[in-house]
Amino acid sequence: MAESKDTITVRVNIEMTTASLEMIVEKAKEKAGRDAKGIYRIDTADKVSEMVSCFLLEKDFEGYVRKT
Repeated sequence: MAESKDTITVRVNIEMTTASLEMIVEKAKEKAGRDAKGIYRIDTADKVSEMVSCFLLEKDFEGYVRKT
């Protein structure tokens, strides 16, 4: 992100396809890897939040809201 924006964290419920959620979990596990006991130590809910936030910034959600 080239420019800095003032942001806040908003807790919401969103609807997405199960395939999207499965892909996020799969990619998060790939990046995190397993620990010594073979367990994945990653918060997939945080990963969903991170990915949705990036998407909203990249796709100019602010501009979309301005038009509606």
